[in-house]
Amino acid sequence: MPFRVVVSAHVEDLHDGDPVRTVERNARGKAEEVLARTRLRAGELVLGVDTVVVAGGRVLGKAAGEQEAAEYLRLLAGRRHEVYSGLHLCSAERAETAHAATGVTFRALSAGDIARYLACGEWRERAGAYAIQGVGSALVERVDGDYFNVVGLPVAALLTALAAFGAAPFSWLPAAPPRP
Repeated sequence: MPFRVVVSAHVEDLHDGDPVRTVERNARGKAEEVLARTRLRAGELVLGVDTVVVAGGRVLGKAAGEQEAAEYLRLLAGRRHEVYSGLHLCSAERAETAHAATGVTFRALSAGDIARYLACGEWRERAGAYAIQGVGSALVERVDGDYFNVVGLPVAALLTALAAFGAAPFSWLPAAPPRP
């Protein structure tokens, strides 16, 4: 699907600790901020997305520094947590908001495992201080649900939102030639 990236100036907030409310409000804030200052081309939509991790009743956004990232990883080690992503898809006329939740179980991690992961720097700007699609995949034992939600884009929810705007799955692909 053709797209362009416009970075939002919206400041993420953990709000009241409710992960669904948090990700949906942050996603909406990002999308609406971009929509307010961007001239859309014909048929163009704005998508805002936000992701948080919830472990032991605690909502984890992006770690402020390496010390907090280490704390997050120690909290997640050997335990199951939930990853929530919200999305807000909008045009000037309408909007669709959705969220997804996925369970993730980390394997047991030694202090050395955590130190080596932190040293690679991948934890920066990542909810829960890890990136499952990269080196962080070695932290994970199990995923229950939408893997792409853990990456940060709940694809199934996005397809549903796109359908509400009349964009059926694969409609953005060129037509396949007929088979002989």
